[in-house]
Amino acid sequence: MSDSIDSSPPAVALSDQEVVEMVAGIRGRLFAEVGKVIVGQQEVVDQMLVALIAGGHCLITGAPGLAKTLLVKTVADVFDLSFNRIQFTPDLMPSDITGTEILEDTDQGRRMVFNKGPIFAHMILADEINRTPPKTQASLLEAMQEHQVTVAGNTMPLPEPFFVLATQNPIEMEGTYPLPEAQLDRFMLNIVIDYLSEDEEVAVVTRTTSGKKEPVHRLFTGEQLQAFQQVVKKVPIAEDVARYAVKLAASSRPNRPGTPDFVNEWVSWGAGTRASQNLVLGAKTRALIQGRAHVTLDDIRAMALPVLRHRILINYRAEAEGVTVTKVISRLIESLGK
Repeated sequence: MSDSIDSSPPAVALSDQEVVEMVAGIRGRLFAEVGKVIVGQQEVVDQMLVALIAGGHCLITGAPGLAKTLLVKTVADVFDLSFNRIQFTPDLMPSDITGTEILEDTDQGRRMVFNKGPIFAHMILADEINRTPPKTQASLLEAMQEHQVTVAGNTMPLPEPFFVLATQNPIEMEGTYPLPEAQLDRFMLNIVIDYLSEDEEVAVVTRTTSGKKEPVHRLFTGEQLQAFQQVVKKVPIAEDVARYAVKLAASSRPNRPGTPDFVNEWVSWGAGTRASQNLVLGAKTRALIQGRAHVTLDDIRAMALPVLRHRILINYRAEAEGVTVTKVISRLIESLGK
């Protein structure tokens, strides 16, 4: 992180109220730093910030060349987190991610020594994760869920906080392997990065060809980020708001009592319980970032797309009729009313 400047405050114990005030001001400061490197993409940064403060993993979808890798690296710099990038390729092996035991000569003779893989960092960028076969993709499962890896029968904890931010190319592109449903569900959010507007692209071209580069300041520490995560869990939520989140996820499951007809027609697999949990956790985080100590239905609705879009699988009939997952989620929100 040689391009960043340390502007983070000294590590001191903070009260919950101080943490709440710090989180409420985090958005503007993060945008200011990320904006030195990334043009536009404010909604993407917003959603990534929610995942980080909530302690969830992110799946970032978009075509090549949209600065996905640069964005993740910049956010890691701002939070002063150790960062490793793993380029997923068709020949990548699980041991290339977790590490492997090697035979070394020591004073006590030859012995097996564990050589840590790139997974041992605070923030992992799994770049183009759907270009590697399912066996290697699955090696991330334990790390993402348990924050630990097991090699040769030995379990080793990963550094905290620990995040996996995986980029994937659209599945229509040649040479991609769709992620298994079990691994997709481990990602709190699926963030979609789209092409820039013409004005934004002009700004990118001008900036990247001028030779000028502003340093990114480190605003926070990993310890502060962990404090943010603990406070998020303490944000209260009314029962009717939590029930709305559960109903929203449950209504995406086909052939169940009360499921809307369009879901039975278009959806082959709906969102599970983890979707309800992430809707609530994301809504709590969004409320806190906006300076509120309570969660509203609008917070749940705002999190619906990034939380549900990778958990709902549409069928061939929907594809033939030009129906997208985004349309299904919009209809689900409409069906629940205000």
